[in-house]
Amino acid sequence: MTVACESGDVSPTVLITGCSSGIGHATALAFNERGWEVYATAPDRSSIDDLEEAGCHVAKLDVTDPGDAGVVADRIVDEQGRIDCLFNNAGYGQIGPLEELPTEQLREQFEVNYFGAHRVARAVLPYMREQGSGLIVNTSSVYGRTILMGQGAYASSKWALEALSDTLRVELSDHDVDVVSLEPGPVETEFGERAIGEIDKLERTGAYEWFYTLFDTRRYGRRLIDRALGHVQPEDVAEVVIEIAESEDRPRRRIVGPWKYMVWLGYVLPDGVRDRALELLKRLP
Repeated sequence: MTVACESGDVSPTVLITGCSSGIGHATALAFNERGWEVYATAPDRSSIDDLEEAGCHVAKLDVTDPGDAGVVADRIVDEQGRIDCLFNNAGYGQIGPLEELPTEQLREQFEVNYFGAHRVARAVLPYMREQGSGLIVNTSSVYGRTILMGQGAYASSKWALEALSDTLRVELSDHDVDVVSLEPGPVETEFGERAIGEIDKLERTGAYEWFYTLFDTRRYGRRLIDRALGHVQPEDVAEVVIEIAESEDRPRRRIVGPWKYMVWLGYVLPDGVRDRALELLKRLP
């Protein structure tokens, strides 16, 4: 894949979802600075006007809309002749005990985090297979391989996305299309603010008061969401995405931030030990 923009070189193209803020926004700017043809997208086109001013191509793409992804993919090929990379970044998290979470809310979580990623991948894959190359980076999470009580909806969607990524990678091996799972730990973005805002949708039973203590912003802030110990900034994640995209030897998955040690520890500890450690969190004052 050519990444330089010197005379005679062809700039590679990247499609990024969820660019209105956070990781998507930072990664669009980083790719643009590296000389890629960046197609930055968001459900609200006006939310990414600054990326257009910076030199990115911008488009409306709501990953829950069955038609948006195909329209954008067709446009990229019409304008650039190819699609080299898809960064499936759109997603959000909601928190709450699973019993108190209405099933419809869980369905909406999967609609964006899982079905949305699948929908956009399906739109670009015919072009990648035809050109005989391509890369899909799916934004999973360390919660794609670990759990935390109160974040079961988000973790469930990311565990599913991990399976999607692993399966796609094997299925696409004959077509030289790589699939990488990006697994950030906590990243300080609008993620935590939105997650806190979802609490009002819970159907409280009175059985899980520890949750309302742990996620009380007046007591612990967002320390169990996007401002947890070891959290990183969106720009840190963007650097890793660029590294993956421009590497000739890509990893199958890449953890971002110091939480990789927690994931590794999870493979060593018996489930019972992990569960008892999480039980201690529930007893914080």
